[in-house]
Amino acid sequence: MKVIVTLLLCSSAFLFTSCSKDEVALQQSAQTILNVSYGADPLQGMDIYLPPNRHIDSTKVLIMIHGGGWSAGDKADFTQYVDTMKRRQPHYAVVNINYRLAAAGVNLFPTQENDVKAAIDFIYSKRAEYHISDKFVLLGASAGGHLALLHGYKYTLPVRIKAVVDFFGPTDMADMYYNPASIFAPPASIAALMGGTPADIPAIYQQSSPINFVSAQSPPTIILQGGADQLVSPSQSSSLNNALQAAGVPHQYVLYPAENHGWIGANLVDSFDKIQAFLAANVQ
Repeated sequence: MKVIVTLLLCSSAFLFTSCSKDEVALQQSAQTILNVSYGADPLQGMDIYLPPNRHIDSTKVLIMIHGGGWSAGDKADFTQYVDTMKRRQPHYAVVNINYRLAAAGVNLFPTQENDVKAAIDFIYSKRAEYHISDKFVLLGASAGGHLALLHGYKYTLPVRIKAVVDFFGPTDMADMYYNPASIFAPPASIAALMGGTPADIPAIYQQSSPINFVSAQSPPTIILQGGADQLVSPSQSSSLNNALQAAGVPHQYVLYPAENHGWIGANLVDSFDKIQAFLAANVQ
């Protein structure tokens, strides 16, 4: 593990133990810790960005999950967005995670789902050391959006996620197979990830689809989708929007009609404006 700034732990285990001046100063300064391992595989790692003046009761945590079709991509893909979120949400800790990738019959789903859970378990266990709260927000794009939604809706332990930011994440894996967005999203790629077709392994598809876990207790969710997306059909996001509406979950659906699978420029600025406002309204 490469550590850019070494953490000093201020113990609060005993009522009569107090922090040294150096430990207090550490909590008041920003820290960056790169390539922290949460598992034995080299891809089970994360980068951690801790803000200054953080507090275990109030410092919120934004966990970022990259895309890449569950078989490619890296946390480095989100580097510039880490900087954006640090600037826009200066009181948040930001954690940018990697996870094991599916390839050639190895690391099939739900490997990626399990890694996201393991990463979140690890971060939760380090709250006292990092001096961060249990107010966790998930942000993901494409496959990362799917993983963020799935974890946020499916798991409540060790922590209930406070909000999910979803950039064009798949929500119904069987529908991804049967109704691909275009020739650029072949059903065979979904079957290769899952280890079979929906007819072969229906339970895996059911358990891997965030839309199947929407309930009135689901975390507030903002969905950002391109109307011309050729990899994830806009119907995936609109179906989730309808399910959240029916369940009474606070949510926002933002559609950019002319955008494909990702965007830049004014619409990206607008996306981050909307994310910032959504988190301010829904994560206390």
